[in-house]
Formats: sequence, structure tokens, C-alpha cells
Amino acid sequence: MSEDATLGEFVESESEDDIGKKEDWTIEKVKNHTKLISGAHVKSDNVNNDSAGEPYLTGPDDFEGLGFRVTKYTDSPTKYCEPGDTLVTVKGSGCGKTALSDQRACISRQLKALRPESSINFLHLYYSMKSKENFLQTLSEGSAIPGLSNSHLTTLDIPVPQLSEQRKIATVLYTIDQAIEKTEEVLEQTHTVKKALMQNVFHGRHKDFGEYEQTPVGEIPSDWSVVTIGDVVQTAQYGISESLSEEGQYPIFRMNNIENGYVIDEPLKYIDLDNEEFEKYRVKEGDILFNRTNSLELVGKTGIYELEGDHVFASYLVRLQTNNKTTPYYLNYYMNSSEAQNRMMDFATKGVSQANINANSIQQVKIPLPSLEEQKEIAERIRSIDLQIETNQQYKSQLQRHRRGLMQDLLSGTVRTTDTNIEVPDEIVQHG
Repeated sequence: MSEDATLGEFVESESEDDIGKKEDWTIEKVKNHTKLISGAHVKSDNVNNDSAGEPYLTGPDDFEGLGFRVTKYTDSPTKYCEPGDTLVTVKGSGCGKTALSDQRACISRQLKALRPESSINFLHLYYSMKSKENFLQTLSEGSAIPGLSNSHLTTLDIPVPQLSEQRKIATVLYTIDQAIEKTEEVLEQTHTVKKALMQNVFHGRHKDFGEYEQTPVGEIPSDWSVVTIGDVVQTAQYGISESLSEEGQYPIFRMNNIENGYVIDEPLKYIDLDNEEFEKYRVKEGDILFNRTNSLELVGKTGIYELEGDHVFASYLVRLQTNNKTTPYYLNYYMNSSEAQNRMMDFATKGVSQANINANSIQQVKIPLPSLEEQKEIAERIRSIDLQIETNQQYKSQLQRHRRGLMQDLLSGTVRTTDTNIEVPDEIVQHG
């Protein structure tokens, strides 16, 4: 294999003769190869969001990708992590979650830092701890407030092959993580493009329509009209209000089956129905499901059905079926726009923990309505971006599955790197 071996070439090069040959490995305690730094509390008066002082990490909410993002700062720092340290969450619901430090930062008491000694590569340590996240979370659940002690971390067993192999293992996994981060950047950029597009197309700003006029839904081309959702739907129907089970005749959609403007088929509950009831609640292609009851942040979630199979829908959802004045995709995309979501909130009945928008109220929401031809063009433009998002999301999921599998194989010695020429970047060599 060449010095510039690709990840695929590396995987294909492994032979059965390599599997399980790990006599040169040792399983050792974390404390033998690290220094433990416990975070400390910083008073809220000494914390700011104005970039004044040192970066301050408070917990796993700051973790992002391999590392972390800085949102808080402090002028009274106490305990620090350094570049190359592995951060571990030791208090609260995120116990066990890890991140890799790429800069000096003050850490709160919710975090501990493992600083690698010269005997262990910093990325090998990080991935070894990353592979233990679920185990550490289980360890932390023995008390009312989840927590990990110093000994939970320092007595943890990790694999310690020769440094040269540690670096190769780290390189393989780091290469995948870099691909994941690049895909996430593409996804973020595509979401930004979609948001900007949706702010423009529903007001006719994506091309020159000539004259524009102010309306209750903002400025739109003068040959567009303003109607209510009730004007463009022929059905606004509540779902089934019956008990559900883990098994049954028909899968049924609930509040959590709406995601990013589409109806999804996981997770599912089931229900048994006679033929008449099934036909009454059967979801059909192009149906729009609207979440009428949920938290204030989630009420109003809307998705279009384009799946195959026999499905019905539950009572916290309202089914909208369009008439010949609009297309289902146009209405669905508009209802998912930020301005439509904000307008829906004007009709929400707000409770202590939940909000409700009934079927009559949703039909009163005003929408801009171009010609059917223009509606189809708008929907196609948004749909093309959604397909890009879907493709990249699937690729990201594939990379994440691949990383999980390789992490298990490489850190267990099932797959070895000793006989492969993997080029190790300087950034991986410099910390062990």
C-alpha cells in the first residue's frame, strides 16, 4: 500500500491473518497515561458573552463535532483544559460525553480534562474515551443526580498498542471525522440557502414580477392574491383518538412523525381498525399533517405525506387536503416558513406546558397565492434543495455508521494497522 493510502484501500487491505493478533497490545488504566484536571465553578457574575476574558466551557452543550464552540467567557478563570486534552462530562444528564480540546479554555465543574502523557497519542486517547461514552453514562446513573467520580475515569481500561499504531488508528478515525465535519458544513450552508430562498419566493422576490403591493402577508406581486388556508383546502380533519400499541394492524402517525416538512415513518405505534374506520383515516399521497397540540416550540409542525404503505393518523394531528386552488407542496412549504409559523402562533391557545391550534383556527391563517404554475415552480425549487439536504444527511449517517464500526474494530484489535503504510499527519504526531 502506498504512503497515501485511502481509507477504502486500508479497509480492503486487511486480511484474516491480521485479525486478533494483538500480543503487542496492553490493556491499561487511564491513570497510567494521563493527568486528570477537575473543572471548577465560576460565579455567574464573572461570566459574560462579550468575549471578555478567557473562553469558558460549562458542559456538553458546548460540544460540537470533535471539539467545542465557545459561547461564554470569564474574567476569573481557575481550571483549564489545553490543546490535546480529552474533555469528559462528569455531572448531569450528559455524563460520559466527550470532546477534544483544540485550545486553552477554562472548564466548569461539570467537566474534567484528561491530559495525555507522552506514552499515549492524544487522538488515540480521545477515541478510546469516545468509545466508552455509553458505558460511562451507565456508570453515572447510580445516583439521583448523574455523576462520575475521579476513579470512574482513572480506573477505566483502555487499549494501549505501540505509539506508531496508536497514530495510525487515530489517523483512520480522524479522517472519517473530518469528512463528517465537511458534510456538516455543506448541510449548514444548504440550510442557509433554503432559509434565504423561502424568505424570497413567497414574496415573489426570486424574479421580477413587475409591480408589487403591500398586503396582510407583506409585499407580494400585484397579480398574486391573499387567501386563507381554509380557501385552499377541501378537508381539515382530526385524527383517531384511541389507545395505541406496539403492534397492530395499521401504523399510525403521531406528533413525532413530522420532521423538516415531511412525514416520517419512525418511530411508529399501531392500531387495529375495521375497513370503514381505516378508509376514513387513511393517509394519502399529498396529504398534509399539522401538529395541533404540543409545546409552544413544536405546535404547528407541518409535513407532507409521500411514503408508501397503509398509514393512519392520531388525534393530535390535523389532516389538510388541498383543493384545485393550490398544490399540496406549495401549501406545505409555506406552512413551514418562519413567517407562516409565526402567524400560526397568533391563533394558538397557550397553556402551562402546551399550546393548541384547532382545525378552525388554522384555516383562518392568511397565505400568499400565486398562479398554479408559479406555485409548482416555487415548490420545485425548494424541493431540489431538500433533496440536496437529504443526500448529504444520508452520506453523513453512512460516515457515522462507518466510524462506529471502525472504532470498535480498531480499538479492539480486530482490525490492525501494523502492516499498512498509513501516512500520519504532523498534527497527529505532535501530541504523542
